[in-house]
Amino acid sequence: MNPKNFFAELKRRNVYKVAIAYAVVAWLLMQIATQVFPFLEIPNWAIRLVIMLIVIGFPIALVIAWAFELTPEGLKRTEFADELPKKSARGRAWIYVVVIAGAISVGLFFLGRYTSSKQSAELPAKSIAVLPFENLSRDPDNAYFADGIQDEILARLSKIADLKVISRTSTQKYKSAPDNLREIARQLGVANILEGSVQKAADQVRVNVQLINALNDAHLWSDIYDRKLTDIFAVESDIAKTIADTLQAKLTGAEKQMISGRPTSDTAAYELYLKGRSLWGKRGGDNLRQAIAFYEQAIARDPNYALAYAGLAEAYLILPTYTATAPQEAYPKAKAAALKALQLDDKLAEAHTALADALYNDYDMAGSIAEFQHAIALNPNSATAHMWYGNDPLTALGRFDEAIAEGKRAIELDPLSPIINSTLGVTLVRAGRYDEAIAQLRKTLEIDPTFYFAHDLLGVALQLKGDVPAAIAEYEKAQQLSDDLAPRVQLAFAKAQLGDKEAAARMLAELAELSRYRYVSAHWRVLLNLSLNNREEAIRWLEQGVANHDGGLIPSIKVHPLLDPLRGDPRFEALVQKVVGPKQK
Repeated sequence: MNPKNFFAELKRRNVYKVAIAYAVVAWLLMQIATQVFPFLEIPNWAIRLVIMLIVIGFPIALVIAWAFELTPEGLKRTEFADELPKKSARGRAWIYVVVIAGAISVGLFFLGRYTSSKQSAELPAKSIAVLPFENLSRDPDNAYFADGIQDEILARLSKIADLKVISRTSTQKYKSAPDNLREIARQLGVANILEGSVQKAADQVRVNVQLINALNDAHLWSDIYDRKLTDIFAVESDIAKTIADTLQAKLTGAEKQMISGRPTSDTAAYELYLKGRSLWGKRGGDNLRQAIAFYEQAIARDPNYALAYAGLAEAYLILPTYTATAPQEAYPKAKAAALKALQLDDKLAEAHTALADALYNDYDMAGSIAEFQHAIALNPNSATAHMWYGNDPLTALGRFDEAIAEGKRAIELDPLSPIINSTLGVTLVRAGRYDEAIAQLRKTLEIDPTFYFAHDLLGVALQLKGDVPAAIAEYEKAQQLSDDLAPRVQLAFAKAQLGDKEAAARMLAELAELSRYRYVSAHWRVLLNLSLNNREEAIRWLEQGVANHDGGLIPSIKVHPLLDPLRGDPRFEALVQKVVGPKQK
């Protein structure tokens, strides 16, 4: 066929018109897919499917345009359509289709540009979340090592003040290489995501990482490190430095030194530390005891391993919360380990955080505040330090605005952590801001409906607000989810408030029996005696709780609303001064 005749035939058969109309409508569909689908949280594979179908459909549309023509009598083969009378009005319909589709496409395009730029402005460019690293080792028991590499890279990045770094707790729910990066970034409040995998065989390690801008799926940097286990600290340091350079984060000389640190020269001690860290993150009594054992083994191999001492201190600090261990047994060990860590490395933020909380448990509020401020200066991205600083010494002293600001900063750094979200609820309860506490704790339960601690705290907030039946319902939910004593004590306390004094009396008798073979916190007996109007017994148990350095509401004696019935009693006010008053050095 003559080319001239061929192109004339294409025009006669309306193939050009169909191609133009298809291109405009296709662009419209792609704008809908790329701009609207993410807003509706439709996964990325659906967008790719739409684009693939559009590409496949284009040649099919051209073939149909060549072979068929749309007539008033319907779709006819071109040979038959040529014999029918022409109607010019119909011939112009395709122009309207093109113009309307084009207008909609342009509108969606600029809407997408506007919302994308708005979202980019809301998310700081120098922000990052490190997703769980995939364990590619043949031995599944090496999962702790992949977790540890992720944790160590995070620890180095978090020391850079110019970066916003999301804590590990909030990223653990995601898989190693998810499809919906943009949605994950929105949930975590970051612009960039680091993905990676780890493969360990004997003393060889392969670490594969890639840094992605989650807003536009642009791959900013990737690398593969094949090294010996002895070089793993250099790998972690190089990854942290490269990320900082790529995101144009400014590093001070001190920060460069901290992220280049080599915590131990003993790789076996390092692996023991990683095992302990993995178990510590899982909480629970058995896990914490095993974590302590791994930290002690790491220290036995390398007595100068400051980070292992800091880990040991952190484990002892929370051991009484998850076990029947007495505070007077655990807290001195925590303080000793933290001091040893600082003796070995006084720039270790984790050790300053642990010492700060140990001093809080010692009722040294001024010392605790100084250590927390030092820890946060060394590691501005430590959600744990911000959380403990706000909820512990600042709240205990009644500095509520500062305390709530610290709690909110902790949530920015670890937005999906149930414990950090719950802890802000605790701070709000102690500040007497019950409506805000209830809203915060309900938000926590949206993150994790099975988190018993949030149900228990929500019960406290509702009870103080005056809705005791709703509080009882929350205590019962917490009791179903955990065998912890706290919900049972709170339930008996609430029932007594509604007139069932026998519930509180029975619980007191049960605690007396339990205390024969395990530690029972005094603050529970304070509450139950208050519910029975036994002020003398409540004061006596409060005195014992202060002497034992109990947790719970004892350190917040100055502000906790549940202790309001005792205010004004000289013995109570003397205990308040003992807990929050200035300490003689």
